[in-house]
Amino acid sequence: MRGRLQDEGWITVYPKRGALVRGLSEKDARDLASTRFVLESVSVTAAAPQSRIDLADRLAGDLDLHRSALADGDLKRFIEQTVAFHRCFVEIGDNQVMLELNDRLADRQRFLLFSLGESLLARCQDIITEHEDLVARLREENTDGFVETLRAHIGDTISSGLHRLHR
Repeated sequence: MRGRLQDEGWITVYPKRGALVRGLSEKDARDLASTRFVLESVSVTAAAPQSRIDLADRLAGDLDLHRSALADGDLKRFIEQTVAFHRCFVEIGDNQVMLELNDRLADRQRFLLFSLGESLLARCQDIITEHEDLVARLREENTDGFVETLRAHIGDTISSGLHRLHR
């Protein structure tokens, strides 16, 4: 585990002195956002039309899980639902390398979302609405609209995160 954390840049090990846990810098958060955007948008665009419609149907049902987590004030469950929701966009592209990259970034996504704490809870309803918009674009076969909605959604979440992390 320590080796993985060190390989992914989460910790710096100082022999015989311990380890330093590293957070996400503003640049790290922006890099994460742009990489996630590329993985998700390219994967959805590459997917077959019927696959996008099928995914929209599945994700529409999953949004109830988001609403339930929000109603319960369960930030951990909401974040896990959000990470799983976005993973579906990469899965649909049927590119194992992109999916592996996405999965390696998932811990960073969780870290950023958890670091928002209460401010994320305040934004949860907006996130659900944005997720509903993404599902609608999939169902409409509006990939250009999906890409623009995704860009705004990821950007809004990262912007609120950066504001919270650097106050």
